[in-house]
Amino acid sequence: MTRFSFEKALGDLEFTLIKMGTYVEESIDGAISALVNQDEDLARKIIADDDIIDDLESNIEKMCVTLIARQQPIARDLRAITAVLKIITDLERIADHSADISELTINIGKADFITPLINIPKMAMMARKMTDMAITAYIKKDYSLAREVCASDDYVDELFTNVKFKLAEYMKSNPESIDQIIDLIMIAKYIERMADHATNIGEWVAYSITGNHEHLAHLYHKDSLESNPFENKTPKDIT
Repeated sequence: MTRFSFEKALGDLEFTLIKMGTYVEESIDGAISALVNQDEDLARKIIADDDIIDDLESNIEKMCVTLIARQQPIARDLRAITAVLKIITDLERIADHSADISELTINIGKADFITPLINIPKMAMMARKMTDMAITAYIKKDYSLAREVCASDDYVDELFTNVKFKLAEYMKSNPESIDQIIDLIMIAKYIERMADHATNIGEWVAYSITGNHEHLAHLYHKDSLESNPFENKTPKDIT
């Protein structure tokens, strides 16, 4: 394989990675839309579409193996391909969590929510944005953007803590709604895990650029969400 052919193959790999990332971001959007609107048909579609993302993961794995076998890349080229193999694993797990959320949405059904859903969708918006930023950082080889993804994880963690404790309070005063409350806590946890996976992607992007695999999460301690890059204010008393 000539260098020109290798560059073309690498470009095809990145294109397919973007395609997978797009599907994953759409799965997050769909899962949260299905939850907020209690749309069971959409929730089932998100679950079914997970197979598309699994197939893309498999295809990308084969592309990476072919590139390594034929080109025997070294240094930065090898890191770039290795990073893709790691990135698609985290993308696939994010999509799995979208399916998990959709299953819980079906379980909740049309029952009235115990509390307005505000911070849970905000968490999902942040996790989706982090995923998009991480993929962009890989394509652009942008180390600063990769670090920003990792630093953003604190905001999602803080929101998760807030949601968890608020729902625990509701559980004490509304024992008849315990099943839904547990489902909502699990949904919030799945979103928190999505952000963790996006952070993992950011770390692998940084590795592909520098050659060092560092743990970059929690780069900056925040005492509040006032400087949240996603929004200026986040309600602290609503789920």
